[in-house]
Amino acid sequence: MQDDKLLNYLHLHFIVFIWGFTAVLGALISIDSIPLVWWRMGIAVVLIFIYMKWKKIPLQLYGRDALSRKRILGFLLAGVVIALHWVTFFGAIKESNVSVTLAMMSMGAFFTALLEPLFTSKKFVWYELLFGAIIIAALYYIFKVETEYVTGMILGLVSALLSAIFSIMNVRWAKENPPSLISFYELLSGVALLSLFFIFLPVDFVMPSQLTSMDWLWIGILASVCTAYAFIASVKVMKFLSAYTVMLTINLEPVYGIFLAFLILGDSEEMTPDFYFGAILILIVIMANGILKTRFSKK
Repeated sequence: MQDDKLLNYLHLHFIVFIWGFTAVLGALISIDSIPLVWWRMGIAVVLIFIYMKWKKIPLQLYGRDALSRKRILGFLLAGVVIALHWVTFFGAIKESNVSVTLAMMSMGAFFTALLEPLFTSKKFVWYELLFGAIIIAALYYIFKVETEYVTGMILGLVSALLSAIFSIMNVRWAKENPPSLISFYELLSGVALLSLFFIFLPVDFVMPSQLTSMDWLWIGILASVCTAYAFIASVKVMKFLSAYTVMLTINLEPVYGIFLAFLILGDSEEMTPDFYFGAILILIVIMANGILKTRFSKK
């Protein structure tokens, strides 16, 4: 039993490591963020559909109001949110770099703490508001010392906000439907949204022939390993580990991502000491928030 728990813990670290690598792939892929996300979501939808057929998971929605317009609309809306989250995420990488983007994405936990009381029965917690003030001060400090990356920072913060909204929306549905089913409809909705972008907005679609062989390799890894596999595997692992363990491990994603970016991309990821001071302060505050939250919930 202990060995199984250790294996699941190591598996979770591997999944978080993969999520950190996602940002590096965004920097390596040569196309813009919108067509990049369209290809990512489109390939992932096909892969998840194949997985569901293999596991004989039906495509019908179940639950008390599974076929209602409200539930279907909810999945479609969540797909729009996750699509915009990824577009702004990769847009932030293109406008700045991986390190800056992941530092901004660390704000996701804080945004979740602020938004949950507005949409659920959860109440505001005093230390989360205090930590939020410290994070805002750290962000202001980073904005002052890294002025050339302001556009990327803003896109990163918007992406973190959308990520928080998406996680809050998905919590309730995950208890009633298979994760692969939810993911299939949400990703399909995201593909539909981005397809409209190509029709009605001045956004150029990237044809398969326009992608280089390396683009195909990186997009294939992004869609299969970093999207389809990581999503399904993370849900399975979370059934065997405590919420505290999962939360602390996921907070290591920016650390893994920044390390991988510096290792793979080299000098383009080297930042000033002031940036790392602000980023480390944000990570410490977020991990402290998780520790306090777990201790108070146990009491």
